[in-house]
Amino acid sequence: MEQSNEKKLTISDVAEALGVSKTTVSRAISGKGRIGKDTRERVLTYIEKHNYKPNVLAKGLAQLKTYNIGVMLPEDYTVVDLPFFQSCLVGIEETAISMDYDILLTMSRGRDCAQLMRMVENHKVDGVILMRTFTQDAHVEYLKTQNIPFVTVGSSNYQGVVQVDNDHRSACRELVSILLMKNMKRIGLIGGIESHVVTQSRIQGYMDAHKQAGVPVNQETVYVNVEKEVMIERAVEKILAEGVDCIVCMDDAVCIHVLNKLRKEKIAIPDEMRVASFYDSSILRNNLPSITSLSFNARELGVVTCKVLMELIDGNDVKPQTLLGYEVILKDSTK
Repeated sequence: MEQSNEKKLTISDVAEALGVSKTTVSRAISGKGRIGKDTRERVLTYIEKHNYKPNVLAKGLAQLKTYNIGVMLPEDYTVVDLPFFQSCLVGIEETAISMDYDILLTMSRGRDCAQLMRMVENHKVDGVILMRTFTQDAHVEYLKTQNIPFVTVGSSNYQGVVQVDNDHRSACRELVSILLMKNMKRIGLIGGIESHVVTQSRIQGYMDAHKQAGVPVNQETVYVNVEKEVMIERAVEKILAEGVDCIVCMDDAVCIHVLNKLRKEKIAIPDEMRVASFYDSSILRNNLPSITSLSFNARELGVVTCKVLMELIDGNDVKPQTLLGYEVILKDSTK
């Protein structure tokens, strides 16, 4: 019972017990302001002994912090994207909670920055995480004009932006290089919105692999900005007419439609056509045959991104770009 009461101590109770002012206690807790070393140690020893935990509001006022971070999700994510964003958010949340922070979640709608502006200009957050990056990114442009730390999940073409990403270019280069070494010399590529930076990275990896292998790229077998089913099916028809021996999909959302189209055309995988995906989601996990793909740890991406943001909030120097690893998973679809 005594321990329960001690947990409810207020800053006033601590000040009264030690015969000091509430301002002195606040300064001792925040580590800011003029206060003697002995006094600070006496306050900290007392609150540790009595398990005193200042409420977040009082702590925030003392340190001029909100103890909130803003996380902006893209509104246009697909069902296939959802597991990635969920896992990434879990990593962000676990890290934030461990540092006494809460998350304010909002959505981005194209170039509309209204929600982000309201969050930042009303001083609701100490920092922001953007969960998707664009080649022309209104949210990045806005945040660069504000005096607030922010980090992007994904690479950015803007100078001075702190970013955490998986090494998509290297991953895609390695996967395509393996396919080329397995004697697949005519590899088609489908999917991806060009305004997404990740799409640019994946295309570059595809191109890098061909250049390293000395295999020319047939531009008639590269189709981007095709995500709707009818567009993907037309791309498959045109690629098949070019005599490809493998189709690489930008992600599993595209891969689903490619597989369906090949089934309609009664083209057997992998006997008559090989298929691979640049992203391994749960949606294709039980597909027969199993699909060769790239695997990224979305939870780790969230953890690292949040840690980098916390370093920025604390005023520490961080690397401008952090690239995380990947795994190439070879399965039945490219045998």
